[in-house]
Amino acid sequence: MVRDALGVGVAVGLSGFAFGVTAAGGGLDLLQTCVLSLLVFTGASQFALVGALAAGGNPFTAAAGAFFLGVRNAFYGLRLSQVLALPRAVRPLAAHWVIDETAVVSLAQPTRRAARIGFTVTGLTLYVLWNLTTLLGALGADAIGDTDAWGLDAAAPAVFLALLAPMLRTTAERALAGLAVLLGLGLLPLLPAGVPVLAAALAAPVVLYVSGRRTPRAPDRPGRRVAP
Repeated sequence: MVRDALGVGVAVGLSGFAFGVTAAGGGLDLLQTCVLSLLVFTGASQFALVGALAAGGNPFTAAAGAFFLGVRNAFYGLRLSQVLALPRAVRPLAAHWVIDETAVVSLAQPTRRAARIGFTVTGLTLYVLWNLTTLLGALGADAIGDTDAWGLDAAAPAVFLALLAPMLRTTAERALAGLAVLLGLGLLPLLPAGVPVLAAALAAPVVLYVSGRRTPRAPDRPGRRVAP
Protein backbone atom coordinates (compact mmCIF):
# COMPACT_ATOMS: atom_id res chain seq x y z
CA MET A 1 0.00 0.00 0.00
CA VAL A 2 2.83 2.40 0.88
CA ARG A 3 4.61 1.39 -2.33
CA ASP A 4 1.51 2.17 -4.39
CA ALA A 5 1.00 5.49 -2.62
CA LEU A 6 4.62 6.47 -3.23
CA GLY A 7 4.32 5.41 -6.87
CA VAL A 8 1.30 7.63 -7.45
CA GLY A 9 2.86 10.55 -5.55
CA VAL A 10 6.14 10.41 -7.43
CA ALA A 11 4.62 9.83 -10.87
CA VAL A 12 2.15 12.69 -10.62
CA GLY A 13 4.41 14.96 -8.57
CA LEU A 14 6.99 15.06 -11.36
CA SER A 15 4.38 16.56 -13.70
CA GLY A 16 4.62 19.74 -11.64
CA PHE A 17 7.66 20.48 -13.80
CA ALA A 18 5.34 20.75 -16.80
CA PHE A 19 3.12 23.17 -14.92
CA GLY A 20 6.06 25.35 -13.91
CA VAL A 21 7.27 25.57 -17.51
CA THR A 22 3.78 26.17 -18.88
CA ALA A 23 2.97 28.86 -16.31
CA ALA A 24 6.22 30.70 -16.94
CA GLY A 25 5.66 30.45 -20.69
CA GLY A 26 2.13 31.79 -20.21
CA GLY A 27 3.33 35.00 -18.60
CA LEU A 28 3.29 34.24 -14.87
CA ASP A 29 6.34 35.20 -12.87
CA LEU A 30 8.20 32.86 -10.51
CA LEU A 31 6.33 33.96 -7.38
CA GLN A 32 2.88 33.68 -8.97
CA THR A 33 3.67 30.23 -10.33
CA CYS A 34 4.94 28.88 -7.00
CA VAL A 35 2.09 30.41 -4.98
CA LEU A 36 -0.45 28.73 -7.27
CA SER A 37 1.07 25.32 -6.55
CA LEU A 38 1.39 25.99 -2.83
CA LEU A 39 -2.13 27.29 -2.25
CA VAL A 40 -4.27 25.83 -5.05
CA PHE A 41 -2.58 22.41 -5.34
CA THR A 42 -4.89 20.83 -7.86
CA GLY A 43 -3.18 20.29 -11.18
CA ALA A 44 -6.18 20.31 -13.53
CA SER A 45 -7.40 23.65 -12.15
CA GLN A 46 -3.92 25.15 -12.31
CA PHE A 47 -3.40 24.11 -15.92
CA ALA A 48 -6.89 25.36 -16.84
CA LEU A 49 -6.20 28.76 -15.30
CA VAL A 50 -2.79 29.16 -16.91
CA GLY A 51 -4.00 27.86 -20.27
CA ALA A 52 -6.94 30.28 -20.37
CA LEU A 53 -4.74 33.23 -19.42
CA ALA A 54 -2.11 32.31 -21.99
CA ALA A 55 -4.81 32.14 -24.67
CA GLY A 56 -5.86 35.69 -23.84
CA GLY A 57 -8.93 34.80 -21.82
CA ASN A 58 -10.56 37.09 -19.29
CA PRO A 59 -8.98 36.55 -15.83
CA PHE A 60 -12.40 36.14 -14.20
CA THR A 61 -13.51 33.58 -16.78
CA ALA A 62 -10.22 31.71 -16.40
CA ALA A 63 -10.61 31.72 -12.60
CA ALA A 64 -14.22 30.52 -12.88
CA GLY A 65 -13.20 27.59 -15.08
CA ALA A 66 -10.43 26.64 -12.66
CA PHE A 67 -12.82 26.95 -9.72
CA PHE A 68 -15.45 24.65 -11.20
CA LEU A 69 -12.81 22.07 -12.03
CA GLY A 70 -11.70 22.21 -8.40
CA VAL A 71 -15.25 21.79 -7.05
CA ARG A 72 -14.98 18.04 -7.65
CA ASN A 73 -12.57 17.88 -4.72
CA ALA A 74 -15.39 18.92 -2.40
CA PHE A 75 -17.31 15.78 -3.38
CA TYR A 76 -14.20 13.69 -2.75
CA GLY A 77 -14.05 15.30 0.67
CA LEU A 78 -17.57 14.22 1.55
CA ARG A 79 -16.63 10.59 0.96
CA LEU A 80 -13.17 10.79 2.50
CA SER A 81 -14.52 12.37 5.67
CA GLN A 82 -16.38 9.10 6.31
CA VAL A 83 -13.55 6.82 5.24
CA LEU A 84 -10.74 8.59 7.12
CA ALA A 85 -12.73 9.92 10.09
CA LEU A 86 -9.89 12.29 11.03
CA PRO A 87 -9.92 14.38 14.23
CA ARG A 88 -11.52 17.80 13.80
CA ALA A 89 -8.25 19.61 14.46
CA VAL A 90 -6.58 17.83 11.53
CA ARG A 91 -9.36 18.17 8.97
CA PRO A 92 -8.61 21.74 7.78
CA LEU A 93 -5.02 20.71 6.99
CA ALA A 94 -6.03 17.41 5.41
CA ALA A 95 -8.60 19.17 3.22
CA HIS A 96 -5.77 20.81 1.29
CA TRP A 97 -4.62 17.36 0.17
CA VAL A 98 -8.03 16.19 -1.03
CA ILE A 99 -7.37 15.71 -4.75
CA ASP A 100 -7.85 13.01 -7.37
CA GLU A 101 -4.78 10.99 -6.45
CA THR A 102 -5.25 10.93 -2.66
CA ALA A 103 -8.92 10.06 -3.10
CA VAL A 104 -8.15 7.16 -5.44
CA VAL A 105 -5.46 5.69 -3.17
CA SER A 106 -7.49 6.12 0.04
CA LEU A 107 -10.73 4.67 -1.31
CA ALA A 108 -8.89 1.62 -2.64
CA GLN A 109 -7.76 0.54 0.85
CA PRO A 110 -9.60 -2.17 2.81
CA THR A 111 -9.29 -0.62 6.29
CA ARG A 112 -9.46 2.84 7.84
CA ARG A 113 -5.86 2.62 9.06
CA ALA A 114 -4.65 1.71 5.57
CA ALA A 115 -6.73 4.51 4.06
CA ARG A 116 -5.20 7.05 6.44
CA ILE A 117 -1.68 5.87 5.65
CA GLY A 118 -2.38 5.88 1.91
CA PHE A 119 -3.85 9.39 2.09
CA THR A 120 -0.92 10.74 4.12
CA VAL A 121 1.84 9.13 2.05
CA THR A 122 0.28 10.11 -1.26
CA GLY A 123 -0.55 13.65 -0.14
CA LEU A 124 2.83 14.38 1.42
CA THR A 125 4.84 12.90 -1.46
CA LEU A 126 2.78 14.62 -4.09
CA TYR A 127 2.69 18.01 -2.34
CA VAL A 128 6.45 18.15 -1.81
CA LEU A 129 7.35 16.94 -5.31
CA TRP A 130 4.69 19.03 -7.08
CA ASN A 131 5.92 22.25 -5.49
CA LEU A 132 9.58 21.39 -5.94
CA THR A 133 9.18 20.50 -9.61
CA THR A 134 6.99 23.57 -10.15
CA LEU A 135 9.88 25.72 -8.93
CA LEU A 136 12.39 23.86 -11.12
CA GLY A 137 10.11 24.11 -14.16
CA ALA A 138 9.58 27.84 -13.71
CA LEU A 139 13.31 28.42 -13.29
CA GLY A 140 14.18 26.34 -16.33
CA ALA A 141 11.46 27.65 -18.64
CA ASP A 142 13.84 29.98 -20.50
CA ALA A 143 16.28 27.17 -21.19
CA ILE A 144 13.54 24.86 -22.53
CA GLY A 145 12.10 27.43 -24.90
CA ASP A 146 8.76 26.91 -26.63
CA THR A 147 6.60 24.75 -24.36
CA ASP A 148 4.14 23.98 -27.17
CA ALA A 149 6.93 22.28 -29.13
CA TRP A 150 7.62 19.93 -26.20
CA GLY A 151 3.95 19.21 -25.54
CA LEU A 152 4.40 19.67 -21.79
CA ASP A 153 0.95 21.22 -21.46
CA ALA A 154 -0.51 17.77 -22.17
CA ALA A 155 1.24 16.07 -19.23
CA ALA A 156 -1.31 16.88 -16.52
CA PRO A 157 -4.41 16.14 -18.65
CA ALA A 158 -2.84 12.82 -19.65
CA VAL A 159 -2.28 11.88 -16.00
CA PHE A 160 -5.83 12.94 -15.11
CA LEU A 161 -7.30 10.84 -17.92
CA ALA A 162 -5.20 7.85 -16.86
CA LEU A 163 -6.69 8.09 -13.37
CA LEU A 164 -10.23 8.72 -14.63
CA ALA A 165 -10.49 6.04 -17.32
CA PRO A 166 -10.56 2.98 -14.99
CA MET A 167 -13.36 4.61 -12.97
CA LEU A 168 -15.72 4.82 -15.98
CA ARG A 169 -17.45 1.49 -15.47
CA THR A 170 -21.08 2.10 -16.44
CA THR A 171 -22.60 3.17 -19.72
CA ALA A 172 -23.86 6.41 -18.16
CA GLU A 173 -20.39 7.30 -16.86
CA ARG A 174 -18.78 6.66 -20.25
CA ALA A 175 -21.50 8.65 -22.00
CA LEU A 176 -21.02 11.52 -19.57
CA ALA A 177 -17.27 11.61 -20.14
CA GLY A 178 -17.65 11.36 -23.93
CA LEU A 179 -20.27 14.11 -24.13
CA ALA A 180 -18.18 16.40 -21.91
CA VAL A 181 -15.19 15.92 -24.21
CA LEU A 182 -17.30 16.65 -27.30
CA LEU A 183 -18.74 19.80 -25.74
CA GLY A 184 -15.35 21.04 -24.59
CA LEU A 185 -13.60 20.43 -27.89
CA GLY A 186 -16.53 21.49 -30.06
CA LEU A 187 -16.97 24.82 -28.30
CA LEU A 188 -13.24 25.53 -28.07
CA PRO A 189 -13.05 27.53 -31.33
CA LEU A 190 -16.37 29.29 -30.70
CA LEU A 191 -16.14 30.55 -27.11
CA PRO A 192 -13.56 32.57 -25.17
CA ALA A 193 -10.78 30.69 -23.39
CA GLY A 194 -12.00 29.05 -20.19
CA VAL A 195 -15.69 29.02 -21.13
CA PRO A 196 -15.68 25.60 -22.90
CA VAL A 197 -14.58 24.01 -19.62
CA LEU A 198 -17.65 25.45 -17.91
CA ALA A 199 -19.93 24.43 -20.79
CA ALA A 200 -18.68 20.84 -20.62
CA ALA A 201 -20.36 20.54 -17.22
CA LEU A 202 -23.72 20.64 -19.05
CA ALA A 203 -23.08 17.02 -20.00
CA ALA A 204 -23.97 15.90 -16.48
CA PRO A 205 -27.66 16.98 -16.37
CA VAL A 206 -28.19 15.79 -19.97
CA VAL A 207 -26.90 12.28 -19.28
CA LEU A 208 -28.72 12.06 -15.94
CA TYR A 209 -31.98 13.09 -17.60
CA VAL A 210 -31.63 10.56 -20.43
CA SER A 211 -30.63 7.80 -17.99
CA GLY A 212 -33.64 8.56 -15.82
CA ARG A 213 -35.98 8.40 -18.80
CA ARG A 214 -34.58 5.03 -19.90
CA THR A 215 -34.68 3.40 -16.45
CA PRO A 216 -37.80 1.20 -16.23
CA ARG A 217 -40.14 1.81 -13.33
CA ALA A 218 -40.47 -0.96 -10.77
CA PRO A 219 -43.78 -2.86 -11.20
CA ASP A 220 -46.41 -2.40 -8.54
CA ARG A 221 -46.67 -5.21 -6.03
CA PRO A 222 -49.90 -7.30 -6.03
CA GLY A 223 -52.52 -5.77 -3.83
CA ARG A 224 -50.77 -2.44 -3.73
CA ARG A 225 -53.13 0.51 -4.07
CA VAL A 226 -52.14 3.06 -6.66
CA ALA A 227 -53.09 6.63 -5.92
CA PRO A 228 -55.42 8.15 -8.53
